[in-house]
Amino acid sequence: MGKRWPALDITTDSAADPELLLAAVDDYSPTAVEERDGGLRIFFTTSDARDRAFIALSGAFTLEPVDVDDEDWARRGHSDLAPVTVGRIVVLPVPPAVPAPHAEIVITIPPSMGFGTGHHVTTRLCLAALQSIDLEGKCVLDVGTGSGLLAIAAVKLGAARAVGTDDDADAIQAAKENLERNDAADVELLVSDLMTVPLPAADVVVANLTGALIVRASSRLVAAVKPSGVLILSGVLAREGEEIRRAFANHTSVRDVQEARDPADEWLAFTIRFG
Repeated sequence: MGKRWPALDITTDSAADPELLLAAVDDYSPTAVEERDGGLRIFFTTSDARDRAFIALSGAFTLEPVDVDDEDWARRGHSDLAPVTVGRIVVLPVPPAVPAPHAEIVITIPPSMGFGTGHHVTTRLCLAALQSIDLEGKCVLDVGTGSGLLAIAAVKLGAARAVGTDDDADAIQAAKENLERNDAADVELLVSDLMTVPLPAADVVVANLTGALIVRASSRLVAAVKPSGVLILSGVLAREGEEIRRAFANHTSVRDVQEARDPADEWLAFTIRFG
């Protein structure tokens, strides 16, 4: 039996306010939000955090605690996941479901429920944003690195080095294995809590988190961007977009904000330039 990921299945209806739900659950440090038919599945790092969220929210929402087996999901994923192509990059499962298509950059990431494989639209938005800027010789910081995919992509795209941080030691271990798998020696990985430990400075900072966490950490994220640098944000639901814009509007060094949406218009990414 592989690792089991604690989660809450939350049934939403016309009486439930999704923004209120996401704001409430953010107090318990969720790691990912998966939209499902009729509701959401929200993942947590620990069962304790999931159980505390369940107790606190059960009076207001219809909830069910679940444990999602990573090994079973990964085994299914090996046969179900197709390559993901974003611009110059193709992300493959291990082993690849089909032969790798022609691509300038190929990155292999094994399926895992806990860490990004490139299949979620927010990861694809970040991969596209990284390719929209000049990374040659730059230092890139990947906050909430998970599988390490975005940090690996940054060095493959020309960054001199990348640093990936995550508060989950399991994520960092998975990312280390992916560095070896993809010959990405110029990536450094750190176990670090975004809200308690200052971030290292970088020319480009990418944060694929949750909308609520990005708002809470906005000043910390801005402080990590070197002068005239770039901040890439995703993990943002479309309905959270205005709150994200407000969170960064008061930073006088912001020069330009570009927004990208997924084809279904459900998720957003922001590329913020400073200087």
